[in-house]
Amino acid sequence: MKERRSLLPIKRHGGRGVPAPDEPGGGAVSLHEAGRIARRFGGIPLKPDQVASFPKLPGSDDEPWDVLLSVLAMDEHAALENLSERTGLPLEPEPRFHESAARFYESVPANFARERLIAGLESDGHVMRVVTAQPMQPAAFSLIEDHLQMPIRVALAPRAAVVNLINRGYEQRQDLVTEIVEELPLDNAAIESAAGSIRDSTDLLQLARQTPVIRLVNMILFEALRQRASDIHVHPMETKLVIRFRIDGMLVDAFSPPLSLAPAISSRLKVMTELDIANRHSPQDGHSTVRVGNRKIDIRLSVIPTVYGERIVLRLLDQTQTRLSLDEIGMSERMQHDLFRLLDKNTGIILVTGPTGSGKTTSLYGALGNVDRTARNVMTIEDPVEYHLEGISQTQVNVKRGVTFAAGLRSLLRQDPDVILVGEIRDQETANLAVQASLTGHLVLATLHTNDAPSAIARLTDIGVEPYLVTSTLLATMAQRLLRRTCQACGGSGEDPAGRDGRCEKCFGTGYRGRIGVFEIMLMTDELRRLTAQRADAVTISEAARAGGMKTMADDAREKCAQGLTTESEIHRVLS
Repeated sequence: MKERRSLLPIKRHGGRGVPAPDEPGGGAVSLHEAGRIARRFGGIPLKPDQVASFPKLPGSDDEPWDVLLSVLAMDEHAALENLSERTGLPLEPEPRFHESAARFYESVPANFARERLIAGLESDGHVMRVVTAQPMQPAAFSLIEDHLQMPIRVALAPRAAVVNLINRGYEQRQDLVTEIVEELPLDNAAIESAAGSIRDSTDLLQLARQTPVIRLVNMILFEALRQRASDIHVHPMETKLVIRFRIDGMLVDAFSPPLSLAPAISSRLKVMTELDIANRHSPQDGHSTVRVGNRKIDIRLSVIPTVYGERIVLRLLDQTQTRLSLDEIGMSERMQHDLFRLLDKNTGIILVTGPTGSGKTTSLYGALGNVDRTARNVMTIEDPVEYHLEGISQTQVNVKRGVTFAAGLRSLLRQDPDVILVGEIRDQETANLAVQASLTGHLVLATLHTNDAPSAIARLTDIGVEPYLVTSTLLATMAQRLLRRTCQACGGSGEDPAGRDGRCEKCFGTGYRGRIGVFEIMLMTDELRRLTAQRADAVTISEAARAGGMKTMADDAREKCAQGLTTESEIHRVLS
């Protein structure tokens, strides 16, 4: 077993945690002394000449560990693993907040914790366990003990994990599952109040916790929900900041606050979704939940850096307003009959196709709602899990942990499923696994990105599925789109139905409220299987399907237009 020795006794240079000679007062490091220090780092490949030149490097006094990693061009996780093995300090790759660490966040100043990257983990009342991403700072650990009036035990953790824990710890008095109580429309007074509170603050966490900023973000969320937005876009430009809502599939400008508010809004949203607010140069993804009265709203947040600041998109999913009825999303009785007949089968593949945002997952869950979930084991692998349906087992894709669609599908097959929902077939491996699952006695439902139902066959063969396997397993393909539904209150005029001057408050003057689906279902026939085996193109397959009686999305859309459910212009916008 390798000898484990602590690096903490290494004396500091200039009062900082930097390796230095044992002689009082420091001084030049001899090559012999540098070699001895380098050996104490064990698996970290530090050379004597690097040790000797280390005190002269910029930042070696303030952030010695970061400078060391830069000198060695070493991955942080690998370096921490080596350091943990060498020193015996435990490594916590994903530390979790414990209420017992509250004393740390009450006693240690937030600025100090953030600067030194030290976070409280848990306490037994006598000793406080802390995690750090900057291990070479014994003076900082001594100060922490002074603040806490108790000894500490140090563990190692990656920088991002420590920052997230610090955010969570100092936010503990404000539950991260935020309850929005401001039910007033967004107004200029709220924006001016938030802008006036910004001033010259550089502490991002402090910025995110200012009351005007919290209130402003809550009001943005409330206003988006009031207008039935599915997404919020925070778009910084060169001279202005634009907040946009996606309503019924269309992006509309909501308002344009001062550009100075961008960092505050970004920081607050990151704190709510437990992201690293100090990282403003890398894409990040997170999620959270907010409550508006008795409504529970799931939020999925995506952040990317741009030349003018961080662009943020929030996907909002109102769990209390989720429509899983195929009647409500606009599927005709004839198509529902065909779909339910397919769901009664024990084996085969049913594909739902369409672009992103066309309602494929909603349709699949509407279909699953009619499956007997007491007699059949229904399991899903999705990215992300958007809906929750009682009686089924749902698995979330997590690429960082090795849970891909393919890996997840393999695992599901060992769980004795009867019906499997695959969120998306993206590659040959997932497609072949879905085919094999259907061949071995499972009903597989999956989504695919194609423009219409006949194109799904060509897409499968392009991915790499052999035509004979497609003919053996594919039961049907269904394509769909979402059209904006004509507002029933104003009849599509967008005007106040009471006859007063002004816009219709139900549709906010657009003439549309909500969306309705248009569908086409292509049932596999002997003729279509013959064409598939011959590798016929999508046009030939489409002509044969229509000759066999398939009603296209355009046909379905025209019927809905005749019923007054949508308009010709909307059909042209979506289906042209």
